Amino acid sequence: MRHIETHRTHRIGWLRAAVLGANDGIVSTASLVLGVAAAGADTPSILVAGVAGLVAGAMSMAAGEYVSVSSQADTERADLDRESKELAANPEHEHAELMAIYVKRGLDAALASNVATQLMQYDSLGAHGRDELGISDTLAARPVQAALASAGTFAVGAILPLLIVLLSPVSARMWAISGSSLLFLALLGSLAARAGGASVITAAARVTFWGALAMAMTAGVGALFGVVS
Repeated sequence: MRHIETHRTHRIGWLRAAVLGANDGIVSTASLVLGVAAAGADTPSILVAGVAGLVAGAMSMAAGEYVSVSSQADTERADLDRESKELAANPEHEHAELMAIYVKRGLDAALASNVATQLMQYDSLGAHGRDELGISDTLAARPVQAALASAGTFAVGAILPLLIVLLSPVSARMWAISGSSLLFLALLGSLAARAGGASVITAAARVTFWGALAMAMTAGVGALFGVVS
């Protein structure tokens, strides 16, 4: 049956990783170059620090996403393996569990029992995985997808502050980097909210606030400990 409504839950896995990567790419790189610039470094030094941060950050995001989401996938597989053994060992008890779930969702006992029977005949493990464990194909962990989305969007986000370093005059560099980065963050929050069907204003304000805080603190550290020749 064709759906009339447009749902977005199938985007959760890659969208979360992509937004996290892009947000971290902008915030961490902008904060890094601001800190180095506030310490009095010249343009080549700022760019070297920024590019190093881009490469290290992208690899870190890829590794972090892959490891964390793989752990989730391992847990899901372990739970499904355990459920498969329980279904083979005691199908009557598993049927009663599934029936109880449907009763709690509003079905009467007879209908719940009939639904549980038919679903278990069609795909017993799938029914228990979805309704008892909360594991479905739509929301299943996908480590490679998360790693690639996060690393790729981190690199894209990190390039933006570096372009500003190249294009802005030295006298206005600090304001150009911070202002443009906050604009990039607001746009990112808006795009992510639109893709996920959430509030654009709330998302933009959220990422802008935390980005501004991170950049201000890092620039403060650079100014405090930097030595201008």
